[in-house]
Amino acid sequence: MHWIDPDHLQEAIGIVDRFLLNLEGEADGLVFSDGTEVHFPPHMGDAVLAAVRPGGKVRVRGVRPRGVAMISAVSIAAEEGKLIVDAGPPKDDADRKAAHKRSRGARRPMDMQGIVRQALHGPKGEVRGLLLEDGRAGRFPPHAAEAAAGFLVAGAPVVLRGDAVVTDHGTVLAVHAIGRSAAELRPLEAGKPPKKHGPGPGGKSKPPRHGPHGGRPHTDHHYPDRG
Repeated sequence: MHWIDPDHLQEAIGIVDRFLLNLEGEADGLVFSDGTEVHFPPHMGDAVLAAVRPGGKVRVRGVRPRGVAMISAVSIAAEEGKLIVDAGPPKDDADRKAAHKRSRGARRPMDMQGIVRQALHGPKGEVRGLLLEDGRAGRFPPHAAEAAAGFLVAGAPVVLRGDAVVTDHGTVLAVHAIGRSAAELRPLEAGKPPKKHGPGPGGKSKPPRHGPHGGRPHTDHHYPDRG
């Protein structure tokens, strides 16, 4: 069970516009019709997809990162009354991930051209991608956000190049290059990823900080290998 009691969190009500996917093709969020972004861990994805439909009303309780129009959800209640609570990854989470990989098929090279709707974020509010007005999404690791920042302007044209996953719930691209036009595409310079937690004083390992989903970190939220 989640370490945060959702009954003590502020409730947000919205109309679901569309679902968001991670680079494994798993649902890990949704967007309200007013643009509010809702993030949830991928192990909640199947239950959310089964209970929620675009155009339906949902009630979300969660944590709001500072300065970002998003909610990191702890619970989601569908219009019909179905309540989905983050109880942590199941014991068979590795099997679930493997099944999703098999069902989505191989990633394929793709160029996307469109108009930026909004930036997309991780569970702590860190920028991790962008959503186009046609519903397709581009994803990149958080340490690449600074290099991509100039292209995340709502209403601006953008071209993305990378490897795509296409599912019944949408298309998501692992962004390798970005530009205002195909002629201006340039590699997305991701810079160096943050250092992993190493030994602290006395050779002891420093424990990682846990995000709003608590417990051990959800590895689903990390940017997966591109292979």
